[in-house]
Amino acid sequence: MQQGQAGPRALTVVRQDRSLGAARDLEFGLELLSQAKTGKIGPTLRLYRPVPTVAFGQRDTRLPGFAAAAQACRDLGFEPLVRKAGGRAAAYHQGTLVVDHVEPDTDAIAGSKLRFGFFGELLAGALRGVGVQAAVGEIPGEYCPGEYSVHGSNPGDPSHPVKLVGTAQRVVSGGWLFSSVIVVENSAPIRRVLTESYAALGLEWDPATAGAANDLVPGLTVHDLEDAVIAAYAGHTSLRNAEFSSYAGLAGGEA
Repeated sequence: MQQGQAGPRALTVVRQDRSLGAARDLEFGLELLSQAKTGKIGPTLRLYRPVPTVAFGQRDTRLPGFAAAAQACRDLGFEPLVRKAGGRAAAYHQGTLVVDHVEPDTDAIAGSKLRFGFFGELLAGALRGVGVQAAVGEIPGEYCPGEYSVHGSNPGDPSHPVKLVGTAQRVVSGGWLFSSVIVVENSAPIRRVLTESYAALGLEWDPATAGAANDLVPGLTVHDLEDAVIAAYAGHTSLRNAEFSSYAGLAGGEA
């Protein structure tokens, strides 16, 4: 998983026990990237459950309906933010798992496209490990469309897949941040806020493509997926655990 380094290094797993707030959670990931690129921390995997947020892409802000879309999010209890990485608007809440992977890398740009494929397959494998019929690839009409989205389908109706994972990447000189959002529980609020915000932006999409893993495997929880993601990583690299508080100090946050 790591390029441009002299030999593998253990991946530190940080389980963040609660959200720092919508904006602070996004900032914290970028600050960890800054720490990684300067060598202050090594490869780090951060997992957390976010507060209700709609993360808009830079292109969304240039559309005439952006202000209305942001207000629609607030009206539905989601905080609108603009992220530096990624495409169109994506929504998440406490029923989702955010996975931020940061690594120092002297040649971060070289492997950027390969990372999308690698981590897409890794997360699809984690979902399959908990019983979801998952695969990598864009599905017609999905929100925040991407070639390496992860989707799932009901074995009884494979013709109607739903998007379960969206990924984005930030590459800087000396390191990279690969961020993934896995929708596990309670898809209805996500579908509603995306419907309202995409309508305000004038963007077409198919609301039937927005779903959650437990729509396909009833009873599945965020905790189940967190364990499955860590197990998937353990199949590729050595891991070590860390207290979140030790990293919160680096970014000025509070555990």
